Amino acid sequence: MTKADLIEKMSQDAGITTAAAATALNTFMDGVGKALKKKEGEFSLIGFGTFYKTVRKARKGRNPRTGAAIKIKKGNVIKFRAGKKLKDAV
Repeated sequence: MTKADLIEKMSQDAGITTAAAATALNTFMDGVGKALKKKEGEFSLIGFGTFYKTVRKARKGRNPRTGAAIKIKKGNVIKFRAGKKLKDAV
């Protein structure tokens, strides 16, 4: 399912225009992004799941083309843990 498909489904199920559904989805995505930017970096929807931020440590890697060793910097990674209702539905 694409973003456009989700917007269409939301507009049909809620009985609203596609523009209103697009605004609602974009607002939701912005809210999740802002919540994950915070220091704690966690966003939960009971039953659906939790998006959370974790730090990946710096590590050594290899350039696949040349095989040369390279250093990979530490960085933030977004992860998702599915909730019970979502697990049961799938």
